[in-house]
Formats: sequence, C-alpha cells, structure tokens
Amino acid sequence: MPHTIRDRKPLLTRVRRIQGQLRSLEATLEAGGECAAVLQQIAAVRGAVAGLMNQVLEGHIRDHLGAPDATPAQRSEDIDEVLAALRAYLR
Repeated sequence: MPHTIRDRKPLLTRVRRIQGQLRSLEATLEAGGECAAVLQQIAAVRGAVAGLMNQVLEGHIRDHLGAPDATPAQRSEDIDEVLAALRAYLR
C-alpha cells in the first residue's frame, strides 16, 4: 500500500492546516495588516508546506528506496523521481 494512502489522514490534516494558514494570510492582506504580521504568516505557511514535503518525501524514501525487494532498476527510477521532485521544490 502506498504511503500516501496509508498516511492519508495525517497528510490531509496538514493540508487543511495549510489551507487555514493561507486563508488567514489572505484575510490579513485584505484587512491591510502590518508587514510584520504578513511576513510571519508567510513564514508559517512556508514551514507548514516544508513539513508536508518532508513527511511525504520520508515516506517515499522509506517505502520505495528502502524496500528490500526493490530491483536496482526500480531503485534507480525512484531516485530519479525523488531528485526531480526535489529540484522542482527547491526552485
């Protein structure tokens, strides 16, 4: 079973928390909030997204790259997928 299915509930909890943080940021901007408050909320959203990325990435590495029955070809393909995701994330 893929880790994103097995860990669906905590992942969705994180996503919903991020949505709440984004709504709060939007409300602060619409209300003309102070720059410091906006920056703090942006940092919180960034941290929450990074936490989500870490959780999914760790699960992927453990389930795919760490699978004892994975062939060298499967590992190579999984490494390419992880690297592509990291490149996109770190842009």
